[in-house]
Amino acid sequence: MSILQQPKIDCHCHVIDPVQFPYWAGTSYRPSGQEVVPYDHFLRMMDLHGVHHALIVGTNSGYMFDSSPVLDALARGEGRFRGIAVVPNDITAADLGRLKARGMAGVAFNAPLNDPGLYARSGELLRKLTDLDMLLQIQVKDDQLLDFMPLIEASPVRLMVDHCGRPAPELGLGQPGFQALLALGRAGRASVKLSGYSQFSHERFPYADTHPFVAALLQSFTPDLCVWGSDWPFLRAAERIDYRPLLLLAETLIPAEADRHRVLWDTPCRLFGFGPTSVRGPA
Repeated sequence: MSILQQPKIDCHCHVIDPVQFPYWAGTSYRPSGQEVVPYDHFLRMMDLHGVHHALIVGTNSGYMFDSSPVLDALARGEGRFRGIAVVPNDITAADLGRLKARGMAGVAFNAPLNDPGLYARSGELLRKLTDLDMLLQIQVKDDQLLDFMPLIEASPVRLMVDHCGRPAPELGLGQPGFQALLALGRAGRASVKLSGYSQFSHERFPYADTHPFVAALLQSFTPDLCVWGSDWPFLRAAERIDYRPLLLLAETLIPAEADRHRVLWDTPCRLFGFGPTSVRGPA
C-alpha cells in the first residue's frame, strides 16, 4: 500500500494565525506569507493528504508562551489532534494539568533558539510533567543533547527528541551528540521524530545527506519508538517545501509497509493516545 493511502499521523506541525491570535510583542520572529496557517487552512491540508491525526506544536516564533492558537485548534478538532505547549519553567502543576485536560500531551524545549542554560533550571518542571504523565519534547542541534544528559538521567520523564536530533551531516554518525541519541534509543529511554530534514541538511530535497542518520535512528530506536512529522508550514525555510514530496520521501526512507504503519500510526497512537477516526481520503 502506498503511503498516500496508509493511515497516518503527522507528529510535528503548526497552526499560526496572527489575525485571530496576535503575536507576542516581544517575539524576535514574526511568521508571514506561507508560514501563516489558520486552523481552516491546517484542516484542509490534513484532510487533503489523508492525515487522520496530528500533533500541533506551539511555536517560540510569534507566540512563545501563548498557547492560544494550539488550544483553539484542539478544541475545534474535537479530539482529533493533540498539542505540545511552550511554557515557562515555573508553570504550576495546576496550570499544566489544565493544559493536559484541553489536549496538550507535553511541553517543548527548543535549545537552538533559546539559551540551553535556561533548561538547566527545569528539574522541577520535569517532575511535574512526570507526575502528570506528560511528555518532554526537546529540540537540539549538533552536540547540544550532551548538555541535557544530566537532566535526562536525573528524571524518568517521558522523552521525545525532535527532528532527528539535528546532527551535523558533515561530522558523520560518530559525532558525540548523535551517538548519545542512539544510546537513548537502544535503552528505550526516548522516542524520536523522523522530521525536520531541511533544518540540518546541507543539500536540497530529498536531503540525501540526512538519510544515513534516519536509517541509524530506525535501527536504534526501532519503528516502535519512531514517529514521523512534516514540520509544516516550514518556519524559516530557505526554500519552498511541499507536503506531498515529504510523504513520498518517508516512503523511500521506510520502505517496508509494516514498519511505516508502526511509525505513522501504531507508535504515535500509543504515545499520544490517538484512536481511529473518519476523515476524507487523499485527493
